[in-house]
Amino acid sequence: MFAPSQLEVRRFFCATYRKLRDGQPLIPMEAIAADWIAQHPEYHAELTDEEAALAAVYSVEEGRTNPFLHLSMHLTISEQQSIDQPHGIRQAVDLLAARRNSLHEAHHVAMDCLGEMIWESQRSGLPPDGHAYLDKVRKKATQ
Repeated sequence: MFAPSQLEVRRFFCATYRKLRDGQPLIPMEAIAADWIAQHPEYHAELTDEEAALAAVYSVEEGRTNPFLHLSMHLTISEQQSIDQPHGIRQAVDLLAARRNSLHEAHHVAMDCLGEMIWESQRSGLPPDGHAYLDKVRKKATQ
């Protein structure tokens, strides 16, 4: 399993944004990331300054959204959809996108479910429950 460090993730998104801006070729994962970066212009300034990005702290108390976490979750859900893992997530996110008339909005809803699954796993010390996650996304898709 690929488990990049926080700094590697931040460098990846900053480098991808730089390549996108400069019209340089992108590898497939960068191309997916670039699509999500393009849909989040509010993060562009932070992605431009790699040194500041590497040093930035995003605390809940400050109320700052962590653009690297947000974009990473978009990538995670995109990858889950592409390989349909957990099985059924592709259909659930597609249905959610149809209901919301927006894949982007569907991802944001699925992110809440994904974040809850991760939080529950960390709190309980148990492995992430992919079935519970999928059930939550399905429930949101049918509401």
